[in-house]
Amino acid sequence: MRNKIITLSALFLIVFSALAQDESFYYENAVYKENIKTVLAYREGFVLSNPIVALGEDINLIFTFDDLSANVKNYYYTIVHCDADWNESFIAQEEYLDGFTENPVDDYGMSFNTSFNYINYRIVLPNSHVKVKLSGNYALVVYEDQDREKRILTQRFQVYENVVGIDGTVRRATQDAFKGANQEVDFKVYHPNLNILNPRDEVKVVIMQNYRWDNAIRNLKPLYVRDKMLDYDYNRENVFPAGNEFRYFDNRTNRMNGENVLATDFHRPYFHKTLKTDEIRSNKKFFSYEEMNGKYSIESQDQEVQDPETECDYTFVHFTLHLDAPLLGGSVNVFGALSNWNANKSNEMTYNFNTASYELTLLLKQGYYNFQYVYVPEGAMVADHTNIEGSFWETENDYQVFVYYCDLAGRYDRLVGYRLLNSLTNRQ
Repeated sequence: MRNKIITLSALFLIVFSALAQDESFYYENAVYKENIKTVLAYREGFVLSNPIVALGEDINLIFTFDDLSANVKNYYYTIVHCDADWNESFIAQEEYLDGFTENPVDDYGMSFNTSFNYINYRIVLPNSHVKVKLSGNYALVVYEDQDREKRILTQRFQVYENVVGIDGTVRRATQDAFKGANQEVDFKVYHPNLNILNPRDEVKVVIMQNYRWDNAIRNLKPLYVRDKMLDYDYNRENVFPAGNEFRYFDNRTNRMNGENVLATDFHRPYFHKTLKTDEIRSNKKFFSYEEMNGKYSIESQDQEVQDPETECDYTFVHFTLHLDAPLLGGSVNVFGALSNWNANKSNEMTYNFNTASYELTLLLKQGYYNFQYVYVPEGAMVADHTNIEGSFWETENDYQVFVYYCDLAGRYDRLVGYRLLNSLTNRQ
């Protein structure tokens, strides 16, 4: 074995890095104040898109949120570079930001002609004050009064380089031919312009289903390493439960009942929407239909509404899921982009023994919504979207493949490749 000589400077660097790791922050999509609602992040021009852009691409990312306290706040934002696991990177903000590291949220509008008074805030990136210079994972952090301890929300976004090519397919899981509940994501990474010396250590891969972070597959090692190509054609390691098509409801007007809305009532001073009672689908046959893979769009069917961001109202939406008995050992949650892809107390349902149903009321802005019911075992970090909804390999899902690269001398994780795959259009 070769002797390793560690200089004092190298030893200092190791100790400093260990201390910095202890003080680093993990960033997730989160809202820290109850008055903050409807947090959206997308590519300008398409509200259902994911917040990701190519480095130097001539397109903006849009971030919006509502403050139902109805008073203009002194909000600021900063941008934090993160590693592939969403821990804060060990590089200074000046290295990855061109411009000011802290900026006011000064683009906002008051709600108009709504029963709920709110203020809609909007951040566009890049802008004349700041833009990012490096690829990778980023967190937009919004806080009050220039005090980063008074955080109100964090929102993930990504910037990638077109350095590697990704070719992939989605198929019925190889080891699941008879049961038919899973989907397998196979792909290859081509890197003719990137010299990768040790791909198993220098390359990190993340696969996501419908932009869910909780059940993402991380840190896959290439199964085969060939000349300028990494092959990830696994049979088990890259398999997801396919789930079912998302449920949906239409909340775009208070003048009539939209799809899957049983009743629209006005209990002064607010509107209430009661959805049709849902049933468990894991014991039913699969039925395919078009949906938005768990996302939602803020919009109105009322002709007088010109600006949905400030003129769409908020309504109390009542969810009901019939189950003969409660599920023990965990919670049932309403899940999707409407919950920021999180399952927590804010979207946890309560079992009503009198009606033999799980019930939940959420305050939601008018729009068209997708959602699912998930089961979350006690202490689990991943929401189970198959227990109630069922799982069928024919289900249409989006999969995002992210390729990160950091050589032994690198100081941060570069996002060198990104590919969106669909279980229908990229089916094998």
